[in-house]
Amino acid sequence: MGIGVVWLGLWATLKGVDTLELGGADKTDFQLWLNSVRDAFDSARTNSFVFQHIVQPVTDGINGLVTFLQGIFSQASDGRPVPEIGWLGVVALLAWLALAFAGVRSMLLVGVCVLLFGFFGYWAQSIDTLIVTFFAVGICTVAGLPLGIVMARSRRVSAAVSPLLDLMQTLPSFAYLAPLALVFGIGPAAAIVTTIIYSLPPLVRITEHGIRGSHRPRSRPSRPWAAPLAGPREGATSMARRTIVVGINQCTMAALSMATIAALINGPGLGTPALQSLDVGSAFVSGLAIVLMAIMLDRTTTRASERSGIEARMQRGSGVGQTGTFGGRQMRRTTIIASAVVAAVAIYLSHIYLALSKFPASPDLGTPLAKAVSAATDWTVGTFSGFTEWLKDTVTALLVDPLQSVLAQSPWWAMALALLGIAFVLAGRRAATVTIVCEAVILGSGLWSESMKTLATTLVAAFVVIIVAVCLGVWMGRSKPADSVIRPVLDAFQTIPSFVYLVPALALFGPTRFTAIAAAFAYGVPIATKLVADGVRGVSPVAVEAAESLGTTSWQMIAKVQLPMARAAVVLAANQGLLYVLSMVVVGGLVGGGGLGYLVVAGFSQSQLFGKGLAAGIAITALGVMLDRITQHATARFGSTR
Repeated sequence: MGIGVVWLGLWATLKGVDTLELGGADKTDFQLWLNSVRDAFDSARTNSFVFQHIVQPVTDGINGLVTFLQGIFSQASDGRPVPEIGWLGVVALLAWLALAFAGVRSMLLVGVCVLLFGFFGYWAQSIDTLIVTFFAVGICTVAGLPLGIVMARSRRVSAAVSPLLDLMQTLPSFAYLAPLALVFGIGPAAAIVTTIIYSLPPLVRITEHGIRGSHRPRSRPSRPWAAPLAGPREGATSMARRTIVVGINQCTMAALSMATIAALINGPGLGTPALQSLDVGSAFVSGLAIVLMAIMLDRTTTRASERSGIEARMQRGSGVGQTGTFGGRQMRRTTIIASAVVAAVAIYLSHIYLALSKFPASPDLGTPLAKAVSAATDWTVGTFSGFTEWLKDTVTALLVDPLQSVLAQSPWWAMALALLGIAFVLAGRRAATVTIVCEAVILGSGLWSESMKTLATTLVAAFVVIIVAVCLGVWMGRSKPADSVIRPVLDAFQTIPSFVYLVPALALFGPTRFTAIAAAFAYGVPIATKLVADGVRGVSPVAVEAAESLGTTSWQMIAKVQLPMARAAVVLAANQGLLYVLSMVVVGGLVGGGGLGYLVVAGFSQSQLFGKGLAAGIAITALGVMLDRITQHATARFGSTR
């Protein structure tokens, strides 16, 4: 409170002084230097040893392999009307893989989803997205699994690599699109490398956790007599394998999310129609295809993880059920072999016959669905335009404008000291140290004022997210029926890639800052709500029963018992909500969100603004790291005093 009073006093006295605001065409020396670095990279492509013999061969290899896979599965690049393996062969191959790894239910799910890609009119784009996703996940698996194993067995390696993984996870995805495009050029290579960077950390961390959890050190076991038997009896190997499959699941979902965003650097796939279409119906259909793909991959890899655990338990079984287990395994092997033959026949037929190679134009589900969604959107906008305008104007006038004025119109040094003081009070010296470094980076980027505008939008959106998340999370944590109804809705919203929210928000609210806030709200609420719900549900039943025995009301139970005891989960929800909102507010630069996000997008489209856009990406990174460290250390502090 003391920091806030002093800060507001300085703002009221020195409003508009030393704000470091630049005009639209103004560039700092650092931004001009970044432009010169871009020019140096472009000229070095023709005479640099590193570019000619390392970077360019890697780029050409990735681009060539993607083009080769497209020619086999999605679209021919040599003038032929169809690929080598037609739609029937692709459906049969993917369904067989799902059967082999995840079972019959996953096979049916995969078959239906892949057919819907074609019926929606996005067959080639959907297969391209799968190619990029599988390519990236394959490289992540080859590189990430050994790294995770080494980190699990060596604390020194873990301590050295963990900060890099923290940085990779904290960076908003937009922040490294520009530098990677600078190195690898515009196209599939840059898209795949970007996807790898974004999706590698979850796999490495989960692998490290799984291996470390299954490995018991023998030097000081908690139960010396049980240490030699802990692995065989508790299924250490199967537990590690199951955890690794979960890591591959998370890696796949992250890769799919990033593969669609990478359309901004000419990455192939569903991201292009979803980003380029301003028609709500068309964008909805392409976004629905992305959602179906995410559900398909998530459920299949999750089921594969569960099956891995079941098979491990069957292998450890002995005695009475062993004969039946053997018979079941034999039946499954026979089924997989027979279905493999069917898939091979389907692949051959799709290669021979044009009707089975090129996906049929009928039935067309995408066009009528797009028209229906567009009509529903037009009706909604026309009917509720008064309410949406009122909501937009009210939130902007009461929350966004005042907070932006305080943050962006305060002297930069006063704002920097206020942020430093808040970080120290909430999170301690380490967070304060990180805050100083991040503030220096933002100052060096020359975009202090734009960073404060982005921070204002982020804080408003995060504030609304936390309020709604606490309300819904408490309801879900206290009521199983409410949880069973709300959780599937949250799962659906969490599955949708971030930028898919932009089109309906744009239709409802127009190109304004509030549009970015609305999209960020829809993107950030699911994860924050789940964390709060799990925290409330995890409160000790003994404490709840003791409070009930004293005659507490429902409101007293929530305010005096459950929320205070779940405060670590609430602060963690604030951390995740802030990071999700920050990444989405940046994407909101595509729809009038302004701030750093607009500069990043402008840096892609206008060569003269490349340096400014790259500097904006650096500032976003510093802002994200600062917010993440403050909230993480605050979470640790609150959790330790629980």
